[in-house]
Amino acid sequence: QVQLVESGGGLVQPGGSLKLSCAASGFTFSRYAMAWFRQAPGKERELVASISSFGSTSYAESVKGRLTISRENAKNTVYLQMNSLKPEDTAVYYCNAQSKRDDANYWGQGTQVTVSS
Repeated sequence: QVQLVESGGGLVQPGGSLKLSCAASGFTFSRYAMAWFRQAPGKERELVASISSFGSTSYAESVKGRLTISRENAKNTVYLQMNSLKPEDTAVYYCNAQSKRDDANYWGQGTQVTVSS
């Protein structure tokens, strides 16, 4: 049974930091590309950051220099370190796992991040 379980969300003041974690199980984590998406109220879900199975990363322009994605294959976990947070970063953040080889696309349940004073 595939599971992606996000944690680490919460309320933070502008300029603050949070670190999200996504614990994966039920598939061969090291072979999958991982990503973080977010969806703000009334907006479409958007890609925030991704990391390939080889460790190559990419970011949305709006988060470059502030958010960092990383993975720890030994723990089947992907992280999103978020610094210098802004109110516009407020959203539900979703963990995603993809594999073209396995024709698979998995989602977590999401974790709320609220940036507000």
